[in-house]
Amino acid sequence: MQRLRSLSFLLLLPLPLFAHHTASAAPPKAASPAVPAPVKRSLDTFDAKAIAAHDKFLSSDLLEGRGPGTRGDELAMQYLAAQFEAAGLQPAGDNGTYFQKVPLLGISMDAAKSSISFTKEGAPTIGPLKHLDDFVANDQSQVPASTLDSELVFVGHGVDAPEYKWDDYKGLDTRGKTLVMLVDDPPASASEPDLFKGKARTYYGRWTYKYEIGSLKGAQGVILIHTNDAAGYPWSVVRNSWGGEKSFIKLKSGEPSVQFASWITSDVAKKLFTAAGLDLDALTKAAASRDFKPVSLGYHLTGNIVSNIRPFDSANVVAKLQGSDAKLKNEAVLYTAHHDHLGIGTPDKNGDRIYNGAIDNASGCAVLIEMGRVWAKTTPAPKRSIYFVAVAAEEQGLLGSAFYGLNPTVPAGRIALNINYDSIFEIGRLKDVTLNGVERTSFYPTAQRVTKALGIKIVPDAEPEQGHYYRSDHFSLSKVGIPAFSVDPGHEVIGKSAEWGKQQTDDYRENRYHQPSDEFDPKWDWSEAVQMSQLGFWLGWEAANAATMPNWNAGDEFRAARDASLGK
Repeated sequence: MQRLRSLSFLLLLPLPLFAHHTASAAPPKAASPAVPAPVKRSLDTFDAKAIAAHDKFLSSDLLEGRGPGTRGDELAMQYLAAQFEAAGLQPAGDNGTYFQKVPLLGISMDAAKSSISFTKEGAPTIGPLKHLDDFVANDQSQVPASTLDSELVFVGHGVDAPEYKWDDYKGLDTRGKTLVMLVDDPPASASEPDLFKGKARTYYGRWTYKYEIGSLKGAQGVILIHTNDAAGYPWSVVRNSWGGEKSFIKLKSGEPSVQFASWITSDVAKKLFTAAGLDLDALTKAAASRDFKPVSLGYHLTGNIVSNIRPFDSANVVAKLQGSDAKLKNEAVLYTAHHDHLGIGTPDKNGDRIYNGAIDNASGCAVLIEMGRVWAKTTPAPKRSIYFVAVAAEEQGLLGSAFYGLNPTVPAGRIALNINYDSIFEIGRLKDVTLNGVERTSFYPTAQRVTKALGIKIVPDAEPEQGHYYRSDHFSLSKVGIPAFSVDPGHEVIGKSAEWGKQQTDDYRENRYHQPSDEFDPKWDWSEAVQMSQLGFWLGWEAANAATMPNWNAGDEFRAARDASLGK
């Protein structure tokens, strides 16, 4: 990685980056004896103006949308390291630096040199498909060019889950085929209301799983059929997120992969199924049953996919506050937020091509920086060490956090808790919060006590069918056993109607999420960021000073990994 020679230039930026004032948002009610004195002193020092200044810089056009492996993301990483250093935090990356190198490949389909069609002898050809309008795709085999010619087979939800006695493949020889799949879990039924956790989406419903299972089964391609309901976002998000360069961790020798990892629009899917003499709606209903069997479409995926491949290094920015206890300082509480976004991409209707990512996730990084400053000044120091990790390439599939999970700077069995921040909406102080996943851990009673003392109620994920738990960096850490969750602000804004907050977040999802319009707004109410920072600080303080580390509840999908990391 071509690092800037010095952090000093960032320290001279003409922004109020290090000028901290009395917190400009009202702190939690201080009179309550439930707030420990060290926590109370620290909570009162969180500074809304400082958080806003960090967000303003990180989401500025200067950083060009913070695409992985770009100048803008390099600036973001250097800025984060400079802020951690200025706060007095120690470097905890590679070789005494603040950076843990994450080697990646940037891969983008060369649309001008690629051609994708659905063909059948004696039948109308569907295509060539229009890149971005009809489909997006990447060649995950990480080679410059691949020739495509494979039978298209509809495999329902594409799920192979023995624990649910579910197999969408039924002995199908998947090798060399292209598997067409629905983007969600098989649905629960009246007779099995808890099938695949009922309304909540499991990892089997995530696009990442779909490509992984296709790779493991030796398929040439995996095509996901997009619908707003199944994906949880409109086609514009797919287009913007998958239509340009995607980053990948370099494959190991012999590691399987698909040559055509794709999404198609529902209109293209219906056209394909109709041409094949099949009813997509009827097959979607059939796929809701264990009796479903794969259906060949009679068509082939044909053409070629040419890729531009760019090796580069990104980095996780890692800093620490050393714990005060002679023994427990070797254990840690981990705060995370991702520093990347989508870079420069497809222009919007106004011609704007910079995907600034002010909410997603400059807001989380701004909280992380302020959290580091406050923790560094907290007295007495916590017993366990506190780590701050701004992870890379989250938008590319949680790559930086996955790398950290496999190469932690503290062994996973010594990390007590991970608290993740990913998108704080800045709409005002809230009555509610979702700590997605905390209810699955032994830390839940502590979280309930802390939120009650702060006047906040914990509410369940309002959209469990979207599988939010599997869509942010805490998931990478839970996979290696670390009790992990995100602080997801709720919707009930103090002083507003019950529906107002939801309208604001819905508007963000429809009109700004993964679009150039996710830009800094000086009119935002930063008291929300202060409140969520205060909550995360107190939760971390509890975990850092507890006699024992949390665990996943008995029977949870991550409990075995945790017990293994603890040597149980």
